[in-house]
Amino acid sequence: MPHLTTTDTQLSATGAERLGFGVPGYAHPLVAPVEWAELTRPGTPLHWVVLNVAEGPGDRPDPHCLEAAGRLRNAGVRVLGHLDMAHGSRVFGDLVRDAQHFVDWYQTDGFLLDRCPTERADLAQVRRTTATLDAVLDGGHLVLGHGSHPYPGYAEAADQLVTFSGPWAEYRWSQVAEWTAEYPPERFVHFVHGVPRTHLEEAFRIARWQGAGTIFFTDRAGRGGGKGQIRPFETLPGYWDEIVSQIGRGVSE
Repeated sequence: MPHLTTTDTQLSATGAERLGFGVPGYAHPLVAPVEWAELTRPGTPLHWVVLNVAEGPGDRPDPHCLEAAGRLRNAGVRVLGHLDMAHGSRVFGDLVRDAQHFVDWYQTDGFLLDRCPTERADLAQVRRTTATLDAVLDGGHLVLGHGSHPYPGYAEAADQLVTFSGPWAEYRWSQVAEWTAEYPPERFVHFVHGVPRTHLEEAFRIARWQGAGTIFFTDRAGRGGGKGQIRPFETLPGYWDEIVSQIGRGVSE
């Protein structure tokens, strides 16, 4: 895995040199069948898709999720299991157990470690976790879902870091941490919700300026994550066809 071997700025952690999608995790395939079907459309610039069965792998294998993950993997798309680190409060053994279930039940290619800590004091524990998950995967792709810029040492603990996750109102005025310039865009991910169609070009420019190689932009607004609510990243953006077309042909400078 790249985070265990080198900091070479030519390294591509995503397996793709151009801007592409990292899908944070659509709703269950029975709730969002169109969304899952769209991910297998030929030519869609996908770096990876997160599978989140029930805030993790669930209590038992879900045949609908297994089928959806299988279609993606057959199409050559990397599937990541969703693991919630709860800002460092999750029990280590529980995380490893969930990771093993994802691999055993859904043959995932890696993991998104959501709500990953950002502070220097937590780095050793996170590195222990990623090293263990690397062994569970026997290689694979690890993404740390910080949602903001962490202590720089985290860049050596995983293949990619989510350095922004939040609303457009914050993203358009956000600033990149200086240390990220030491790494290529393939190492950084931005998730932005509430992006108006009329501001897509501006959002792309910000992603380029800040050095993000993997993105997910949506016009859906954040409405909290309460039970029964669809969160903004769980459904297709209203401008999905447009954004796929723009990224697929390369966003113009």
